[in-house]
This record gives sequence, structure tokens and C-alpha cells, in this order.
Amino acid sequence: MRLSNHVYRTVEEISGQLIFVEGVSRAKIGELVKIIDKTGNVETDAEVLQVEGDRVMLQLVDLPLGMQKKSATAIFTDKISKVPVSEKMINRFFSGSMQPLDDMPMFVREKDIPVTGYVINPVARKSPEDMVKTGFSFIDGLNTLVMGQKLPIFSLSGLPSARVVVDIINNAFGEESESDSLIVFAALGLSYYESEYYMNNIKDSATDNICFLNMADDPLIERLLTPRYALSTAEYFAYEKKKNVLVIIADITNYCEALREISALREELPGRRGYPGYMYSDLASIYERAGRVKGMEGSVTLLPVLTVPEDDITHPIADLTGYITEGQIVFSRDMQQAGVYPPVDILKSLSRLMQKGMKSDEHKKITKGIFSNYAKGCKLRQMESIVGREGMSKEDINLLNFADTVENQFLHQEGKRSLEETLGIGDKILKEAGLR
Repeated sequence: MRLSNHVYRTVEEISGQLIFVEGVSRAKIGELVKIIDKTGNVETDAEVLQVEGDRVMLQLVDLPLGMQKKSATAIFTDKISKVPVSEKMINRFFSGSMQPLDDMPMFVREKDIPVTGYVINPVARKSPEDMVKTGFSFIDGLNTLVMGQKLPIFSLSGLPSARVVVDIINNAFGEESESDSLIVFAALGLSYYESEYYMNNIKDSATDNICFLNMADDPLIERLLTPRYALSTAEYFAYEKKKNVLVIIADITNYCEALREISALREELPGRRGYPGYMYSDLASIYERAGRVKGMEGSVTLLPVLTVPEDDITHPIADLTGYITEGQIVFSRDMQQAGVYPPVDILKSLSRLMQKGMKSDEHKKITKGIFSNYAKGCKLRQMESIVGREGMSKEDINLLNFADTVENQFLHQEGKRSLEETLGIGDKILKEAGLR
């Protein structure tokens, strides 16, 4: 720890958003640095990205014009980026740099917490359990989300993932747990239209929420920090205010693109498809912050949304996310074209912890009945395309009709559904088809 700020006038190079400073002692990764250029009347902030001996690479928070290396001064503050938090944040919108977006003044902070959060000792982790109700039948009924779980949504370009996110924010948890629940939403790389869509449709939500909106033209470093701001905020409310917090991050693909761009600026050797080799550990540093802690109330549940590039489920972003998380919800273009909302492919979707959230035998029986018979019906569609329904048995035709009913009555929905309504519809369609 330094007793005072260290000031250096040894800026060697300015390359885009990167600044290289020589002769620096005792710098550390993540340290905040203030850059001042009095000649160009420039003052901005930066963060230490890399330390090689006494040569340090800094990432500018923004990209000011007119900065010259000969007149630039770097002031190392010995401080790590921290997040101001307060209960006054609830039901407000902030930018990716923690600036208010709702025409209200900045809240009075209760404390500052590290943007990197606090590492959970694996021994202290408590097993995820208890359902997080989202208001969607395809999650609550078939792929139950559990408190402390990390369950990603794999969407495709052009599918209504933003609408699904808004509906979850507006409907999650249910009325019985409003007082001890909270949703933290981080949106990354938004266009102006997308930003307006979220602000207009979330502001009247009945569920307490905190939203961070990062725009497409914001600095790259801000896009990397935004999900960490959201998770640090979630940890504060979960472990200090004893709330069950659902964190939604969309779109992880935009985050990874920013990571790749910064890696290229740093001239690092690329990995698969040009992404940095450390993308797995970087994503894990985000996803693994979900969980519960023994002896503490509250939980952090993570629902990341990513748009699968080129519709390729083996793409590094989707592939690495699948390795780290506990299942996946997969959206389908075929379901979208069939007019089903949300356009989910339940046969490719899985929540590995769903059994922990299903507290009744009735729930488990309905889920098993829908999955098994729907799978049979989907398989028979291939035969139908060859021989037609006239050449099929009554049992096969019944399964075909059941598959259509599942899509049109169970998966497709407009508005919120309670768990009781979801199970009621599932039980009804199984009995009408004579499958229960």
C-alpha cells in the first residue's frame, strides 16, 4: 500500500484506448489511474490492465481527443474500482458507468464494495434449492430455475430475447415473495432503440429491480465492468440485505466481442475464432458469482442471455458458457416461425438442478409426461412428412396432436402464469390426450 499517489510523466505510447507507461513501481492489476493532459485540457480515468516489470498498460475509460503523450501525466491512486451501493438504487436506471439515467439525482451511497466481488469458498457454498418463479411455463414447469443456479438462455439473431427478458423482470418471483426479492438487470451494447424499449417496458414493473444499461458506443472497458457492477450490487443485497436476487445479463455475446477487441489491442495471441484464450476463466469469473452461502440468508441466481453467433451452438461463447453453467434454455427459429412465444425448443433445453426446485410429486409427473410424449410426437413428425397421417395408427396421430397442443397451449403464452396455472394446463392436456 502506498502512502500517497504516484505521479508519472513517462507515457511511452498512446494507442487508441490503451496507454503504456514506463518506470512504474508497485502497480497492480485493476488499479485506478487518473490521466491528465493540461496542454490539451484533458482529464480522464483509466485502469491497469497489464504489468510487465516497470512497464504498465492502461485502459482508458473513455477516448478523449487531443491527448499527447509528451504532456500526459499518469497518477496511480492505489485504489481498486469499487461500486457505490444503497437501498436507494432500487427501481432506478443507471448507465454502465453508474450514472443515473432516470433524471433523478445520484443516490447517497451506504458503502463501496469491490467490483470484483468476494470469492465464495467452495466449502462454504450451499446447494441451490427452492424455485425462482419466472411466470413462464417453459421454465417453471419444465426447466425449473433454482435459487443460486446459473442457467443461460441461448437465443438466435432476430428472436425476441429482449421481450422475454422484460417479461421475466416484470413477472419473476411471484407475489408471495416480493418483500425479500430483487432483480438486477445488466444490458450490454445496446442501440438507442433497445435502450428505450427496456426503459419504457420495465419502469412499471411490480417487481423491485435495478437496471444497468450499457450503450453500443460506450467505451469497451465499461462493457466489461457493467456485469461486474451488477453482480457486486446483487451480492450486497443478497448477503447484507438478505434478499433473493435474480441477475439477468444480456447480451453476453456483446461482452465477449468487447473482450476480443481489447485482446486484439493488447496484441495477444488469439484462441478459437479470434477470442482470447482466457475467455473461459473470464466468463467463469462472472458466472461463478451466483450461489448461496452456508449460514447466510439470501441468494444470487444468474440468468445470462446470449445470442449464438451464426446459429452455431458449438461457437466458443455458447460452448464455454455451457461448460460453466448448469444447463441451458435454447430458442428455436422453427418455433418462432410456428408463432410460438417464447420460441423455446424444450427438447434441447435442460435445467440440471430442476429436481431441487420441484417440491411436489405432481409437478415431477406432469413434467415427465409432457417431455416424454412431446418427444415421441416430434419424432413422429418425420414419419408424417413421408407417409401422411392416413398411413399412421391412431396412437401415433394422438401423439402428433399432443405435440401440437403442447406448443400451442402450454409453451405459447401471453402474459404471466402462476405455477398452479402451468401445472393445471399440463395436467389438462395430458388427460385430454389420454396420456395420464
